Amino acid sequence: MRQAKVFYQDFLSGTLTETNEGEYVFQYDENYVREHPMDFLTFSMPVRTLPYIDNRLFPFFEGLIPEGWLLDIASKNWKLNSNDRMGLLMACCKNCIGAVRVEPILESHAE
Repeated sequence: MRQAKVFYQDFLSGTLTETNEGEYVFQYDENYVREHPMDFLTFSMPVRTLPYIDNRLFPFFEGLIPEGWLLDIASKNWKLNSNDRMGLLMACCKNCIGAVRVEPILESHAE
């Protein structure tokens, strides 16, 4: 399972998860729902308390991933398969142009 925090401007808007079963889940943060009910990331994903679940990465997040020659460079630099959409999103979208950024949540391994 891989997860990333999604920020809109400087506010944590929610969490994106790729499950071990290959599903994608986007859940708006409780505080964001309460304090920014009209500041949705995209028209297709209005702010709500229920999670969004799909078997493909949501089109909004797909649109943040580089394409063409820039995708080739990113894939080579981070040694990622160009089909690893979640990996590319987490590697390339920490400093996106625009109001949204995606920051990986690193797994902690307790001993």
